[in-house]
Amino acid sequence: MSVPEQRAERSGRRWPSRQGPVVAVVALGGALGACARYWASLIWTTPPGGFPWTTLLVNVVGCAVIGVFMAVISEVRSVHRLVRPFFGTGVLGGFTTFSTYAVDIERLVDAGRARAGVAYLGLTLLAALAAVWSAVWLTRRVLAWRQP
Repeated sequence: MSVPEQRAERSGRRWPSRQGPVVAVVALGGALGACARYWASLIWTTPPGGFPWTTLLVNVVGCAVIGVFMAVISEVRSVHRLVRPFFGTGVLGGFTTFSTYAVDIERLVDAGRARAGVAYLGLTLLAALAAVWSAVWLTRRVLAWRQP
């Protein structure tokens, strides 16, 4: 049992001691992100059977922010080990809502709006990927421009 995780498992601890803070910051960030998503749903409500524009917008914005975030922390400087789990996994994981996206598709199909469901499925995937890519590209350009 030379691997620290194996020793921790054998001693009855559930995870190595370094994982406790990671779990805590992911939970805190997730709560903040979920609150922000809920706030967005209160501001821009979707009527029953309506096209889920709020979910689409939240997911696209979240993907763009993760693109900016990853470009900045990978190209500018190193950050504290808890920043990525807090913001990337926690805040943005709680803010974006791909589970609601799946439920929205099911609701559209169940309401007899299969075409809208398929359009939403494709539009979200394309817009999310485009948002990440363009945010990374633009952030890298801005960072390169700012360097002497």
